[in-house]
Amino acid sequence: MLISIIKRINYKVSKGRFFHEMAATNNKPFTVFVEGNIGSGKTTFLEHFRRFEDITLLTEPVEEWRNLGGWNLLDLMYKDPAKWAMTFQAYVSLTMLDMHRRPTATPVKLMERSIYSARYCFVEHMKNNGTIHPAQFAVLDEWFRFIHHHIPIEADLIVYLKTTPSIVHERIKKRARSEEQCVPLSYIEDLHKLHEDWLINRTHAECPAPVLVIDADLDLSQITEEYKKSEHQILRKAVDVVMNSPNKLSPKKPISTTPIKIVPQFRL
Repeated sequence: MLISIIKRINYKVSKGRFFHEMAATNNKPFTVFVEGNIGSGKTTFLEHFRRFEDITLLTEPVEEWRNLGGWNLLDLMYKDPAKWAMTFQAYVSLTMLDMHRRPTATPVKLMERSIYSARYCFVEHMKNNGTIHPAQFAVLDEWFRFIHHHIPIEADLIVYLKTTPSIVHERIKKRARSEEQCVPLSYIEDLHKLHEDWLINRTHAECPAPVLVIDADLDLSQITEEYKKSEHQILRKAVDVVMNSPNKLSPKKPISTTPIKIVPQFRL
């Protein structure tokens, strides 16, 4: 199966499809990566912005991971990570790259997770935990480096939904995805630390954009207000892009909330 995935990537790169798509457009959307732990509320956050006409929402391609030629790679990975983790992450890289390169008709794009979190959080955890062999990690890392250096993937802002591991672990139990019922708290804690080291402490890896931190521990009745605050930071920077678009669409409701502090951009 891994050979089939690699062939698909090779075909697309050899045809220059990704490079051609980048060269064909001069109008790059204002791009926001929505990052956070499992159960941090990323999908809910994206849904909050569905009321804006100028924003394209791209959610994680979970259904593709659940059905690749009839195979549920997500389920296989959770049940037998030693056997399936590399295959799963190779396919995650492919599907996330496809999302990054997908043409966007609107001037603003919000994307659930990114190829960066796939590498810096999930693959890194697999390496640290011994889930994948060092040789397997080397292959995944080389793929990431190739993509990072040769295929432009740009971000203008990262929204980090910061959560407490014990809280999101309870959410995971309640939402009852069959594949996630075996996820232990220790896994959530490890992912939390990797997100913190990447996006807050900046001790682990490159952060490709400024970071907007939102307290995502709040319950649904409170979190909506935090999402409204984030509209200011996201759309304040995007407003020029929006107003310069050919359609000149605007948000259906005005932005009147106070800004949330952005962590300054820093590159290692």
